[in-house]
Amino acid sequence: MRRSEIGTAGQRSRWLDLLITGRLANEYVRTHTRRVDDIMTRDVVSVAEDTPLTEVVRLMERHRIKRVPVVRDGALIGIVSRADLLRAIRRLLVTEPKTAASDETIRQHVLAELARAPWAPHGLTVDVGNGVVTLDGVILDERMRRAVRVAAENVPGVKAVVDYILWVEPHSGMVFKAPSGEES
Repeated sequence: MRRSEIGTAGQRSRWLDLLITGRLANEYVRTHTRRVDDIMTRDVVSVAEDTPLTEVVRLMERHRIKRVPVVRDGALIGIVSRADLLRAIRRLLVTEPKTAASDETIRQHVLAELARAPWAPHGLTVDVGNGVVTLDGVILDERMRRAVRVAAENVPGVKAVVDYILWVEPHSGMVFKAPSGEES
């Protein structure tokens, strides 16, 4: 979408232009060409229709692409896009569990999820009552708070998460409470 005709080609400093002349030449072709073969992707990453979604996601990340053609016997039969993956994830997230999980089952699932996570803090207390998860304990990195909350929220049957976790800043030793027993 970077085109000289509509003023979206972009600008950069002159000294930087001197250092990246080859790349600038390629950019010029992309922003000024009138031929498809000058802008098309030549080394197309594609998958077969039975490729697992985990592999499609891995390919998208590795090659920094947003869409992957799906081929059968060398012929294009479809395209998987990031938007397609997000829609599929959304459908999974909004699907309610068929049976209500007991509070103890929810608690065990939260603890199991945290046990699998290499970033998870040790020694957190996880209590569950009427589907509401209450978290208590100490973390040494504020980013853990959000990750623990997300881990708990993703367990089927969880209605809300109440956060009483204390953050101890390791360099200063200062202690920070959760913002007023935050509930999500």
